[in-house]
Amino acid sequence: MNTYHLASPPPTPRILIIEDDVELCTHLSNHLSRRGFALNSAHRGDQGLDMALHAPVELILLDIMLPNESGLNILARLRHERGTPVILMSALGAEQDRITGFSQGADDYLPKPFSLAELDVRIDALLRRVAIDCGTRAPQLLARPSALAFDSYGRDVSFNGVAAGLTSSEFRLLCTLHEHAGEALTKAFLYQHVLHRPYTRLDRGLDVHVCNLRRKLAAIDVQGLRIDAVRHQGYVLMCAGA
Repeated sequence: MNTYHLASPPPTPRILIIEDDVELCTHLSNHLSRRGFALNSAHRGDQGLDMALHAPVELILLDIMLPNESGLNILARLRHERGTPVILMSALGAEQDRITGFSQGADDYLPKPFSLAELDVRIDALLRRVAIDCGTRAPQLLARPSALAFDSYGRDVSFNGVAAGLTSSEFRLLCTLHEHAGEALTKAFLYQHVLHRPYTRLDRGLDVHVCNLRRKLAAIDVQGLRIDAVRHQGYVLMCAGA
């Protein structure tokens, strides 16, 4: 009997909320539960980290200011062990705080206060991108045995068996650049297709993701591949021999 179930309906997405404001956490949980998500929550940083590491979830809503363990520390720990998409939530709305969040590996950032409508849009966009990532066929960048290998299920790449530890956004960025290898892509295009939000001159999120991607590829000694900035345009992926 054939027991292969790729066509089965996807399970209910599970969301973990790590937020010390009990009233806000309850409000978000009730709203997202009504939308059909499976919810779990924690009000302390250490408790939230333990749940994030040991309970399978599809997305984490993470406050920055938490008791016992800060949200940024939790994010840094997660990025060493998990690729779970994370949306940071914080009343700290300065540009540097957003850059810090993205540099630590956040997939999105919601400054407080935010509307439930905006939260819904951000969550839906991120889960949609994750679903696309999981369904994307792994491309081959270099035609040789030690080629950079794409894991579309785990949303990561490896070189000579060593994983880079990419976030979902970094993986999506690399795939997009590869699909257009040798072609300069504008920031406006990359924001829409990778980050799914409009580009504004003060938004440094894409630049941070590119910086992190370059660093992680260099850390696993990827050869013959580089991401170049194109003046007044955006970025281009260059492959050796292309």
